[in-house]
Amino acid sequence: MSTLTANPSDPPLELLLEFPDNRLLIELCGEFDRNLAQIEHLMSVQILRRGNMLAVLGEARAEAGEVLQKLYERAEAGRSLDPGDIDAVVRLGNSAEGTGARDGDQIELFRGDAGDHIEIRTRKKTIEPRTQAQQAYVRALYANELAFGIGPAGTGKTYLAVAVAVNQMINGHVDKIILSRPAVEAGERLGFLPGDMKDKVDPYMQPLYDALNDFLPGKQLAKLIEEKQIEIAPLAFMRGRTLSNAYVVLDEAQNATAMQMKMFLTRLGQGSRMVITGDPSQVDLPRGVTSGLSEAERILGHIDGISFNYFTAKDVVRHPMVARIIEAYDADDPAK
Repeated sequence: MSTLTANPSDPPLELLLEFPDNRLLIELCGEFDRNLAQIEHLMSVQILRRGNMLAVLGEARAEAGEVLQKLYERAEAGRSLDPGDIDAVVRLGNSAEGTGARDGDQIELFRGDAGDHIEIRTRKKTIEPRTQAQQAYVRALYANELAFGIGPAGTGKTYLAVAVAVNQMINGHVDKIILSRPAVEAGERLGFLPGDMKDKVDPYMQPLYDALNDFLPGKQLAKLIEEKQIEIAPLAFMRGRTLSNAYVVLDEAQNATAMQMKMFLTRLGQGSRMVITGDPSQVDLPRGVTSGLSEAERILGHIDGISFNYFTAKDVVRHPMVARIIEAYDADDPAK
């Protein structure tokens, strides 16, 4: 555990942090001090190494000191300190909260042993929400039978939903996972794709395969798909089905028509949970066709058991440039 002290010679300008375990301090700093450089960039501070101490200078030195303390505690607990983890700790700051889940035994599925962070455990990796909006979204996924995640690209809406789906299946809460998207071209004419039906629709579904590959070993994933415990299919294939004891995710829901959205929502069967994700700013439907996501948001907003979670450019967890691009487009949109 580190100790936090102010430098008596110049208390307004510098904060000193002492770390007793030099090995953990090296891990905290990262190779060539890259972790410190990332914190300096994110928080506009300067961090200097002095033996087993770090000196933090700048207006946000107190906040940066808290971040360094939390990262050191992560290292003590044997948890990772990759750039995404550092970004998450900086974004979340002191906002540690409870999970808000209703089912006591489910809380242990995604809370850390210390109870101060949320995590989703899958076969290949453990995922932690990186922003307050992501934390609220994950709580909603565990607490509600029907949840909506609405916001721009790169905010983790689909990624977190698929992670929770895998977590729920491997822990026996559902029997299968069903992932779907509308097969709508994003402003291009792709023509007639070669191959059988799977070959034709797989390009539209590739982002869902990418997410699953992050959470399940390749052979296990292939076996689950072969045995139909995991299904990935276009939205049109859902008509006439009743989806029971399943975790169902509809991605890119802004490209579902109003009729398709109603059809999909009414597939929900006993023992199932459903997540709808989408970005209202990226509708690829023909002009004049109402987005089913916008209509569902208007009609279902007051119904108990349905949650709506919203993301902004501040929640983007891809490359930082993505957030700046989204903010620039939003600023240029006369409707906003």
